[in-house]
Amino acid sequence: MGTSIKELRDSTGLTQKEFAKVFGIPISTLRKWEQGENSPARYVVRMMARLLPTESSTNIPYTDNDGRKYYYNKNAGVLIDSIGNVIRVDEDLDGVKSENLPLYIKDLFDEFYDIQEKFNSDCRFDKQEDIIWS
Repeated sequence: MGTSIKELRDSTGLTQKEFAKVFGIPISTLRKWEQGENSPARYVVRMMARLLPTESSTNIPYTDNDGRKYYYNKNAGVLIDSIGNVIRVDEDLDGVKSENLPLYIKDLFDEFYDIQEKFNSDCRFDKQEDIIWS
């Protein structure tokens, strides 16, 4: 069948809960798939795999201390997290100490996730309240 759903999730470094949230899968369904009780359709696994970044000749992988994977595409000048969020970077990462770079990348994405959550929260609040900001 090719790649299993567990192999696909493991390649991202995400927990079951995180992976289920990214793809909108009930956690119980994901667990059944991983335990072999049920199987997703092959096309579902292939579609999920196509949405996730992979190591390639242009994507250099980095793994942080928590096992999360990130990719650097030097040609495009971007960093990509394991679920496909892309952040453009102006700095050439060649020469940055290999021990430090995963820490810097993790910090960058952690800040991105924080501001993304603030944005989502602001939008939810805006839908509920009659406020115009100036």
